[in-house]
Amino acid sequence: MKLILVRHPQPLVAPGICYGSTDLAVAPEQLEQTLAALKLPAGLPIYSSPLRRCADLAARLSAATIYDARLAEMHFGAWEMQPWDQIPRSDIDAWAADTVHYRPGGGESVLQMAERITAFYNTLATDAIIIGHAGTMRLLAARHAGLTPVEMALQAAQTAHQIPYGSTLIL
Repeated sequence: MKLILVRHPQPLVAPGICYGSTDLAVAPEQLEQTLAALKLPAGLPIYSSPLRRCADLAARLSAATIYDARLAEMHFGAWEMQPWDQIPRSDIDAWAADTVHYRPGGGESVLQMAERITAFYNTLATDAIIIGHAGTMRLLAARHAGLTPVEMALQAAQTAHQIPYGSTLIL
């Protein structure tokens, strides 16, 4: 099964903010630049996170897009929309000590996200285009490689992502 993963355009948020699953818009010019750069095959089903930064792009690609909440970015609880440098160091250290199970800000753990991404992945039966977030893309790639949710969470938590906004990853 071939998956084409597309990261949303850069959202409208100040640098250094933990925004996770906050529903943020994208500047119209960012949306247009991403659309112009994408070279996607026709006829494949399109799945998308329902968060606006993905959904706005997906809606422009196809009116038949299937929106699935399991594709949303990780929820960071009380950390959402907080500057990273204002989150207590002890909380960051607690997350670093247990990257798989710790729930940042009381939100969602990386393992919980990996489990919902796995549940989504297990429903796929054909090639598809998936509009998502960096975290979603990393976990989908790990699942596509055959990793279990715990292995997916460990891999995602231990490696920094380098997925540019608006980029495409083909699995």
